[in-house]
Formats: sequence, C-alpha cells, structure tokens
Amino acid sequence: MRPFGYAAPATLDEALRALSESGPGTKVLAGGTTLYDLMKLDVETPPAVVDIRALPELAGIDTAGSRELSFGAGELMADVAADPVLRRDYPALAESLAKAASQQLRNMATVGGNLLQRTRCPYFRGGLAFPCNKRRPGSGCAAIGGLDRGHALLGGSDACIATYPGDWAVALIAFDAALDVAGPRGRRTLPLADLHVEPGDRPEREHTLAWDEIVTRIRVPVTAAGRGSTFHKVRDRASYAFALASAAVAVTLGEGGAVEECRVAVGGVATRPWRCHSAERELVGAVLDRRSARRAGESAFAGARPGRHNAFRVELGIRTVAEALRIAGERAVR
Repeated sequence: MRPFGYAAPATLDEALRALSESGPGTKVLAGGTTLYDLMKLDVETPPAVVDIRALPELAGIDTAGSRELSFGAGELMADVAADPVLRRDYPALAESLAKAASQQLRNMATVGGNLLQRTRCPYFRGGLAFPCNKRRPGSGCAAIGGLDRGHALLGGSDACIATYPGDWAVALIAFDAALDVAGPRGRRTLPLADLHVEPGDRPEREHTLAWDEIVTRIRVPVTAAGRGSTFHKVRDRASYAFALASAAVAVTLGEGGAVEECRVAVGGVATRPWRCHSAERELVGAVLDRRSARRAGESAFAGARPGRHNAFRVELGIRTVAEALRIAGERAVR
C-alpha cells in the first residue's frame, strides 16, 4: 500500500487551490478508469489525488447552438454518446465514444479524462523489468525491436513508439475541437491539435497542460460536414478492445459526387491523435469513389514506419480510411 492524500473540492477554484497546495505529482481524479489502473501498477504514484467529479463547472452538454457544440469535461462518455443531436448530425463524434471500452466503463469515464488517458503499451505498464523511456526517462524502449504489433506507425521516435489509445480525441481533432483549460495562472482556450505531443526525445511528456491545470470544457465548431461523417474502428474484438486502426472522416459532396470539404484523422496507429491533411488535399475536388478513397488512405499512411510485427497495419489503415470514406460519402448524400 502507498499512502496518498485525498481532497474532494466542491468548486473549480477549490480544486485548483487543492492542486497547488498538494504540489507537483498530484493527480486529478474524474472517472478513475485510467488512474486506478496505473496506481495499482505503480506507474502512477501520486502524493495526493484531487477528486473533481462533483464540480458543477465541469457539467453540461449543449448541442443546440448555431456556432458550437459544448461538452463539460466531467460529462460521462455514455451520456455524450447518447445525445440525439450528436447521433443525428455528428455520428463520428457519437460513434467514437460508443465504440470505446465497454458500457460499464463508458458509464464511469468522463469525456475530459478520456482525452488524457495514457498509452496501453504493455512495456509501459509491465513494470521495471522492461525499459521504458515514458515511465523512466533514459532507460530505453523495449518496444523498439520487441513485440510491437500494437505500436505506432506514425509519429514515433528512437525513444518511443507507444500508441495513443483514445478514440474520442481522434474524432474531435477531425472537427477542429478546442479545450477550455483552467489553472492558477488563469483560463485559456487550447486547440485540441496543440494538446498532445509526439515523443521525440522526451516520451514522458505527453501533452502541453501544466501539472496544475484542469480541462473544463470541450468545444466543437458547428459544421455541415458532421452529417456525412463516421468513426470506423477495426480491432481484434468488438468490445473492450483498442483500435488496430481507426479513422474519423467527414465529407460534404457537391454535384456529381465531387468532394467539397473533407476531414480525415486516424487513430490506433500513431503516438498522438493524427490529422491527415495530405489525405484531405488528395480528395478535395475529386469524385469520391473507391479509387480516390484508396488514394486518400495511401496518402494518410505515406509516412508510416513499421517495425517487426506491425507492418500489416499499414494496409489495414489504408483500407480503414477508404471504408470510412465510403460510409461517410453515403451519409453525405442522404
């Protein structure tokens, strides 16, 4: 057993004060579906935990606005996935939540906490027997040259190839989402694209938040492309499995099926949520058909760097993007 402090503040200001008083290393507890695991594995050993589940400032779902969708960071994944406007007008966002984890976990996990979940790399979670630069900087990376079937094809470095595990962030990044963040130095709004960072030579640094900042709200600009969208996830089993490859896609089509607007992001294959601007450029102005969808998928994975056991996921990823585009195209013309 490792003793640690615990605080359950009633307001956001109290939570920020508790974080500051507890000091660096203190962790925020929301749904706990990631933090509990990591504490039991001794990956996370916080001196204190600040429980933010009751904060009113982190509540609320608003999908009725004409300019943006708004989700309190403390809202549950299951509740956001069930929102009728999201299911009808932004199926990619709803599907990215509904296809994650299991129903029991979705009933506990929050949409803000989901963005910050840590990698499922077995070497990272496997203990001190395995070198891991993300857990112990400078110790090495056992995945490089090791069992790398589920590791990253995109965004890796010589220090780390651990895959970002989430689905929600992949869909959000395709829709140019932004985050409201609160800390002792004030409030700010951060583009989601600027939240996660590639490992480089500092794999222990996974995002740009300060240790004493809290994500309070997620904002998504309203767009007509939402109707023609999907989140397509390929995995080893249908439930409680992480993506071997996933794609969040949204399109709007003009006369003759030509693509007017296109958004493509891929997950399960990169060290962070991965926006594929080259694939989008490949499609805009082209007729969306099997050939152009395939070309877009190839463009998305043009920079892939496979290892010993994950090369099959390059072709899988290409096909995942192409299939997502087919589904999105069908929805766009309804």
